[in-house]
Amino acid sequence: MTTRILIVRTSSLGDLVHMLPAISDIARHVPGAQIDWLVEESFAQIPAWHPAVHEVIRVAHRRWRKAWWSAEVRAARRTLELNLRARRYDIVLDMQALLKSVWLTRMASGVKHGLGFTSAREPIASLFYDVRHRVKFWQPAVTRQRELAAATFGYTYEGAPDFGLQAFEDEARILRTHEDAYAVIMPSASRDDKLWPEQDWQAVFDRLTDEGLQLKLLAGNDAEMQRAQALVAGRRNALVLPRMDLTEAARCLAGARLMVGLDSGLTHLSAALGRPTIGIYKASTPVRTPLVGAAFTASLGDRGKSPTRETVLSALNDALR
Repeated sequence: MTTRILIVRTSSLGDLVHMLPAISDIARHVPGAQIDWLVEESFAQIPAWHPAVHEVIRVAHRRWRKAWWSAEVRAARRTLELNLRARRYDIVLDMQALLKSVWLTRMASGVKHGLGFTSAREPIASLFYDVRHRVKFWQPAVTRQRELAAATFGYTYEGAPDFGLQAFEDEARILRTHEDAYAVIMPSASRDDKLWPEQDWQAVFDRLTDEGLQLKLLAGNDAEMQRAQALVAGRRNALVLPRMDLTEAARCLAGARLMVGLDSGLTHLSAALGRPTIGIYKASTPVRTPLVGAAFTASLGDRGKSPTRETVLSALNDALR
């Protein structure tokens, strides 16, 4: 018997990566689970990576809100609504618990599950679910999502998180036999208060260079590209990579010896891919979003408290071992 499930979690990159183990749990514990996932169009590649996801349904909320009442956007919203209402799901699980996700959840047919009032980031969202679940707020995001899925479907999960990304590791094994060993660096972020001092990055680059590693820097826009290029100016073993789509970035991360990055979605993706990963936190807390993965991880710093150079280098030595 097929159990038709719609997962509602639209963004962002790191949050979607944290969702993947819950999808693995559902596939393992719910016989006949057919899982569709409603996601923001710019992140649609992420649920498509997971072998248990049947169909990815795209929403363009970020693009639509720029011209919400235009004829084109109203028509696109109506098309999505008709598409969702035409489907018949047994369970619709909102794993975001925001008003913007509730708007989408209410379009779909099926029993609607979500977080309870004291568990949701936007508590008012809980009023729109048929079934509400209590999940402790101050715990890692991966754990919260696994607990919400387990409560919804009535099972007990166990074991380490399975992100369902093994296909990337299979490709990476081949890549590592043909390319020089390299480290991936993510020194940029969308907010300046997340940045780490240049002299500290230089110390990290020196240590990686001493290890004989090439340096591959990631950048998401022109400003980040310029910052990355300035950081590695004059270093012959360093390259700032051109902008890539998410699948290309995942392949690059999967092939790396290790990654050092600011608290960003790509840093969390590196950990999920099973690469040794060091995350530098300055404007957010690792209490709720620590790095999680099968290999060595270090979530260093906290909101308003930058990790020292010595702390990061010590973790780097551990990762290189």
